[in-house]
Amino acid sequence: MKHFIRYAAAIFLAVSMISMVGCAAPDKQQTVGAYIDDATITTRVKAAIFDDPGLRFHEINVETFDGVVQLSGFVSSQAEINHAVQMTRRIEGVKSVRNDMRLK
Repeated sequence: MKHFIRYAAAIFLAVSMISMVGCAAPDKQQTVGAYIDDATITTRVKAAIFDDPGLRFHEINVETFDGVVQLSGFVSSQAEINHAVQMTRRIEGVKSVRNDMRLK
């Protein structure tokens, strides 16, 4: 009977530890509110780029995580890169801009 109780306790402990590890949040998980804020920022940046006649909307990708906006894609000149970064920095809610755009 003692062996059974020890065996049952060991199984219970193992299952408990596995459950706790499974509940750990990944590093890149957001709350719903933060996700909505980031989606709003992304939409504002895309709209600003789309409305600007000097930039090509279909060639600049926009992603946002925790207020950090990443711009990527291909543009024709360094002036377009600078303009897109400056315009993005002025959008409300943007904490910083990560520029991954490249020249064609």
